[in-house]
Amino acid sequence: MEWAEKRNQRLGYMQPGRPRPNGYIDRHNRTISGEWLGQSIFETIEEAQNETTGWLRAYNIERPDKGIGGMTPAMKLKTAVRIPRLDPFQNRGLPR
Repeated sequence: MEWAEKRNQRLGYMQPGRPRPNGYIDRHNRTISGEWLGQSIFETIEEAQNETTGWLRAYNIERPDKGIGGMTPAMKLKTAVRIPRLDPFQNRGLPR
């Protein structure tokens, strides 16, 4: 509490009876700890930033996701329906 006070940081506490207010954040933190932080030692900030960027790319783009049928987000994006851009002046007799 002293550390936070010296740095003008506000502490947020969980509501009584709600030990897990956000399961998505808990899962994200557990994944980062288990798959990434626990397996790496960084010598510099730049090294940590580069490693983070690579891990985030793999996790968010290249990793198969059960929520979208075991496809990677990149694969899902390729199968997305493309909606053609409509010409607002088409069939209205207006000049383009």
